[in-house]
Amino acid sequence: MSDNNFPYLHGFSQTEQERLRKQSRLTEQLIYKDIDFSSCERILEVGCGVGAQTEILLRRFPSLHIQGIDLNKKQIETAQNHLSKLGFGNVRWGVERMDAAKTRFKSDSFDGAFLCWVLEHVPDPNRILGELRRVLRRGAQVYITEVMNSSFFLNPYSPHVWKYWMAFNDFQYAHSGDPFVGAKLGNLLSSAGYADIETKVKTFHFDNRDPQKRKEMVDFWCELLNSAADQLIGSEYVDSDLIKEMKRELDQISHDPNAVFHYSFMQAKARV
Repeated sequence: MSDNNFPYLHGFSQTEQERLRKQSRLTEQLIYKDIDFSSCERILEVGCGVGAQTEILLRRFPSLHIQGIDLNKKQIETAQNHLSKLGFGNVRWGVERMDAAKTRFKSDSFDGAFLCWVLEHVPDPNRILGELRRVLRRGAQVYITEVMNSSFFLNPYSPHVWKYWMAFNDFQYAHSGDPFVGAKLGNLLSSAGYADIETKVKTFHFDNRDPQKRKEMVDFWCELLNSAADQLIGSEYVDSDLIKEMKRELDQISHDPNAVFHYSFMQAKARV
């Protein structure tokens, strides 16, 4: 959900696009456990990116029409190409390049909205939430899933991972993002005039009870962190030596029989 004015931390390479699809698969069960669009006909997906979440929504809610929007032309083209091959039919989805803070939709166009890992990247979440209220019908349900990066924990202690992680978060702040926006969703929705606001903390916590899932998540987290390496090096937030040591520590944790991985994110739902 970024254009050239708001640098996207992870970039837009094919490798990153595949990572986004992998991320959607790894997180699907926990993200969608409490999401229900079964009574909706037409929803707006803000920041649809490559269509990874769009695919899940189409599969989970077979009567739903989804209109996706994103600022990045490359992501939109990838989403269109990907979704057109899935057999859902073009009558159930559409994706357009559009600014979520100033859309071209008429008022009362949708009866639901979905945002996932979007507000962390935008400079003014209130503008987007305000525009959503305009295009949503009265009583429409909104679901927002967002990061809370202060919750990240690894054992054994990994100082180079922590140093890199702080640079990762500092970069987002310096470029008008918010890596801790998840904890603020209740306040944001309230100030934007939404009703029936609920928030939940959702947690990935893997240890010796499920070593395979622990390894899978640690390995994915290495991909996630590495996806920001070019941006962070180019902006002089990190150097190549730190990245090398960060990868070494994550590889050790991935193979450690007593490792612990923990990360929590936030999910909010509200009505217009």
